Amino acid sequence: MELRNIAIIAHVDHGKTTLVDELLKQSGTYRDNQATTERAMDSNDIERERGITILAKATSVEWNGTRINIVDTPGHADFGGEVERILNMVDGVVLLVDAAEGPMPQTKFVTSKALALGLRPIVVLNKVDKPDAEPDRALNEVFDLFANLGANDEQLDFPHLYASGRAGWADEGLDGPRKDLTALFELVVRHVPAPKQLAKQNEPFQMLATTLSADPFIGRILTGRVEAGTLKVGASLKALTRTGERIEQFRVTKILAFRGLSQQPIDEAVAGDIVTIAGMTKATVADTLCDLSIETALPAQPIDPPTISVTFGINDSPLAGKDGNKVQSRVIRERLLKEAETNVAIRVEDTPGGEAFIVSGRGELQMGVLIENMRREGFELSISRPRVIFKEEDGVRMEPVEEVIVDVDDEYSGAVIEKLTGERKGDLVEMKPAGVGKTRIVAHVPSRGLIGYHGQFLTDTRGSGVLNRIFHGWVPHKGPIQGRRQGVLISMENGTSVAYALWNLEERGKLFIGAQEAVYEGMLIGEHSRDNDLEVNPLKGKKLTNVRASGTDEAVRLTPPVRMSLEEAIAYIDDDELVEVTPKIVRLRKRELDPHERKRQARAE
Repeated sequence: MELRNIAIIAHVDHGKTTLVDELLKQSGTYRDNQATTERAMDSNDIERERGITILAKATSVEWNGTRINIVDTPGHADFGGEVERILNMVDGVVLLVDAAEGPMPQTKFVTSKALALGLRPIVVLNKVDKPDAEPDRALNEVFDLFANLGANDEQLDFPHLYASGRAGWADEGLDGPRKDLTALFELVVRHVPAPKQLAKQNEPFQMLATTLSADPFIGRILTGRVEAGTLKVGASLKALTRTGERIEQFRVTKILAFRGLSQQPIDEAVAGDIVTIAGMTKATVADTLCDLSIETALPAQPIDPPTISVTFGINDSPLAGKDGNKVQSRVIRERLLKEAETNVAIRVEDTPGGEAFIVSGRGELQMGVLIENMRREGFELSISRPRVIFKEEDGVRMEPVEEVIVDVDDEYSGAVIEKLTGERKGDLVEMKPAGVGKTRIVAHVPSRGLIGYHGQFLTDTRGSGVLNRIFHGWVPHKGPIQGRRQGVLISMENGTSVAYALWNLEERGKLFIGAQEAVYEGMLIGEHSRDNDLEVNPLKGKKLTNVRASGTDEAVRLTPPVRMSLEEAIAYIDDDELVEVTPKIVRLRKRELDPHERKRQARAE
């Protein structure tokens, strides 16, 4: 059977996973009576809840005698480590571009990786049936983007289709029949070359591992494309690191291949196909699995370095251990090291005390997803404010800068530019109209300035703005950037909050808690309306007298408290504060719960 390997790449929300759904349906992957779900490739809970793809996943369809292996990739730059490795497995990419939005930052990031590997793209202008779609403008912008990224003549001569992934059609012209995806299938078979590896079927076996996962029944499994040779179940292989050092020798216990949505065992893996192998105990991503006679490893793509770090510590608040069952530092360390094995974009380091661990990664979203997964598994953690990772170059301290692309209504553009270029020390690169009443702003802003900005941005634009960001490069340190302006309200007692006390505190600022909630000394219960911290007592009840008069017993009506999501809480806190995360609740607290200890530290600084 003929073989094609493609990856589907695009900016977040441009419709990759929805398009894969339609490809699976129209290629006859499902039985007629099979229950199907929307976005079948988003397999874990968090992907379904947030509507984003986090892990790259492969599937395969058959079309008129050709097997097409399709890899669905994430759109967020935080999960770019997934995309970089995946592109080594494929021979062509389908670049999806929203016909209304045009190419966006993540499009640029992923496309640059694909072009550098010499892959020939197919451009699909998706969502052309939207009322504000401008497919011709989007197509011109894609061509300009390719030219800016240094594409060669062959890559610039890309074929394009007009499509609607949700409606399930793709055509070569805008006024086509709009019936099905036949045009896309035919273009993939025609335009994407067959794997070059097919010519190496008689050489010794070699494969580069690109994704790692674990199966409860067969243990550790590695997925990758077979670069040379054939492999049968029961054969002995060895694993080599990127530098060619030997890791282990093992027997292959199972070979699985993607057939539709499921992985099915096969007897023999052939060069060019994407397969999953079980049987190893130590080999990991970017290692070469090969025949015993081979001594040199396959070249592996270096991974972009992490840009932010967060400290994960044990939960040592007075309410620790009430919700979760995994609270010891040893258990937290094991879980983080396991995560670092499967996710190559994450690094874990121990701290001197051994109570906390520094986890470095690509962005706040990636950290938020890791913490969310851990709390669902029953962990209790205390999380510090994210810190940007600096580096030294020729004695100069360098910091990461991100390219920010903002689409806002014209009336709010002034507020956004003032925030980005003023206190956050960004540079405005360009500003242009983007449709009726909208402005597109492009700025280069230090990563430090963007931590905690998103909530403020949504307030400034009344929830109507869209902000996208991507790592741009390194620049010399730009000096201090002001953090949060408001102080906080800190509880001075342990116990259960009382409605009457909170009602009296409302004039002091916004509250984070409601009545009848557990509080402890040093916990943050609200945001102060001024810039200093204030210690308050949320337990003080009303003093009752035996005099009754009309008007003394007025009803207590509380304003609903501000409930922060995990990412908002992590971005909100200051350097001397922590987020306490348990399976049931997210609380904010001071690092030092004792007020005398806080004063002592403030004096020392």
